[in-house]
Amino acid sequence: MNTSARRPLVLASTSVYRHKLLSRIDIPFTVASPDYDERAEEAKHPGAPPRELCRILARGKAKSLAADYPDHLILGSDQIVCLPGDPPTILHKPKTVDNAVAQLMSISGKRHEMYTAVALFDTRTGQCWDEVDEHHLSMRAYGEPEARAYIERYRPLDCAGSYRIEDPGILLFERMEGCDYTGIIGMPMLAVHRLLRAAGQLPPDRPTAG
Repeated sequence: MNTSARRPLVLASTSVYRHKLLSRIDIPFTVASPDYDERAEEAKHPGAPPRELCRILARGKAKSLAADYPDHLILGSDQIVCLPGDPPTILHKPKTVDNAVAQLMSISGKRHEMYTAVALFDTRTGQCWDEVDEHHLSMRAYGEPEARAYIERYRPLDCAGSYRIEDPGILLFERMEGCDYTGIIGMPMLAVHRLLRAAGQLPPDRPTAG
């Protein structure tokens, strides 16, 4: 595509994980912290399915920066980890070692769900594209000493679920079911590619022979 037609892109996140993932696609972007209270917005949607709540939060993050970045494309993302149930139990970022150990033990030997939404907002036109990546994750039946040793050494205190698949946290898993492992890291890049392509920022797919 003609790079002169490329719109300025903003990543509405200060997450180091999302920054590293977006850097892979060789498109210049700016990083900005969204002016958005996720927990306050979550409280406005009691009973919302985690998949839809994740979409709402990703779109909200992207749109929160619209006034500061006119004529830009803003990429927002959100991730929700939850244990199935009625209602589902949402696992937020643990922030402390003890919380992280307790969270890891709550999913030991169990299957849980992860939803990672991405939203691309065009501040020129008001159009917003979004997708939600879904994973079903099964953990080994590990014990607390193993969980605590992992948490204390690798300190995934900023990760919902209290693990990272980029480090030895991968050894806590028994099975992963999903389409794009980058969604587990923090932002599904296959979905990001599709959104950028829809916005005319990447070459279109070649038509299939009919």
